[in-house]
Amino acid sequence: MSTYTSVTDADRAEMLATIGVASIDELFGDIPAELRYNSELPLPAGRSEQDVYRELAELAAKNVSADDEISFLGAGFYDHYVPALVDALITRSEFLTPYTPYQPEISQGGLQAMFEYQTAISELVGLPVSNASVYEGPSAVAAAGYVAKHTNQRSKFVVSAGVHPHSIETLQTLAHGYGMSVEVVDLQDGITTLPQLDQDVSAVIVQQPNFLGAIEDVEALAGQAHDAGALLIAQADPIPLALITPPGEAGADIVVGEGQTLGNRLDFGGPSFGFFAVTEKLIRRLPGRLAGETTDQDGKRGFVLTLQTREQHIRREKATSNICTAQALNALAGVIYLSWLGKEGIVELAELLLQRTAYARNELAKIPGVSAGHTQPVVREFPVRLPSGKAEAVIAAARKAGINPGYRLSEDELLIAITELRTREHIDKLVATIKEALA
Repeated sequence: MSTYTSVTDADRAEMLATIGVASIDELFGDIPAELRYNSELPLPAGRSEQDVYRELAELAAKNVSADDEISFLGAGFYDHYVPALVDALITRSEFLTPYTPYQPEISQGGLQAMFEYQTAISELVGLPVSNASVYEGPSAVAAAGYVAKHTNQRSKFVVSAGVHPHSIETLQTLAHGYGMSVEVVDLQDGITTLPQLDQDVSAVIVQQPNFLGAIEDVEALAGQAHDAGALLIAQADPIPLALITPPGEAGADIVVGEGQTLGNRLDFGGPSFGFFAVTEKLIRRLPGRLAGETTDQDGKRGFVLTLQTREQHIRREKATSNICTAQALNALAGVIYLSWLGKEGIVELAELLLQRTAYARNELAKIPGVSAGHTQPVVREFPVRLPSGKAEAVIAAARKAGINPGYRLSEDELLIAITELRTREHIDKLVATIKEALA
């Protein structure tokens, strides 16, 4: 944790004298008195440190520890283990405190970290160019749509219903602002089947694996999109990409996604980071920043900001994004996590998820009245249908047993997610609880 030391009265007097005002009141003299800070606010009297600590501890004790709940909740954010070295490194002052690396000559460490992050994302998604992160997954999808619009000047997006609902909503919001329509295509047995694409389609947008956990045939979907002159945008969960063909290798022009699973905890919903990768053809339309490798005048390896499309860097009318710096630390956590896993470790992790997910799916399907939400292959997440009208009883029984049974997709359907923190014993407890609730 960084510390803060307030200025002294002498410091304050020197600063006021330097700018030529006699007092704080004079400094804020142009602000109407009724709008200024009122020191007479009816606040309670101060309390001792011990009293404050005791009260905060009592409040904190009301929180439910993550260790107290067996969570099968996923739907975009997942309860993965984050190794201690992630916090140990990202809280170093050289990473925790810097802002945008405007001066590459004194920002080599930060720029190299960005460069290594970009390299890792490019290898993971199968595309040659990655930027230095964006805010999060849904806004990355919307930004990808904006790239597609400027690439081919068409007027419509065709979006799979298997794309995360938050991403669809964000795309619809931003697309409305730049005059684009959004057509959402329903799933068939859990996967995307595209309609005939017309010449108005700017991009087809899918998710891999999709929101229901099913593995999409990205290569076939990319072929259909390209035949119609459209781009293929894929939102991807990064960990399953260790086992399935990366979307970039399958023909996707843009691959984006939510990076929370890479070394970022749940933390009550954030912050996290989004990743964004493109083909070389689209590099000039890439939002955010791109860190590049170069050599200095002595021939030594160095790093610079190669591409900057933020409105702070170039003329506003030329900018393609206003991506700021807030997520660089979270992206750093992502590349530390990927480095910790290594190329073999991430495959082992994905295989573990695959095995435990298959076990959970098979065991739940044995319960009378419970059926699969679709028949497609999955890696870490899958829907199950409960007997009509029984969901409330199942959820209540699970909660009583200290289990979050998953995300409620509909009246009688749950989306169940598996991470390496969910053991076989946890899965057996979920199965037994649901079986007992339905008995």
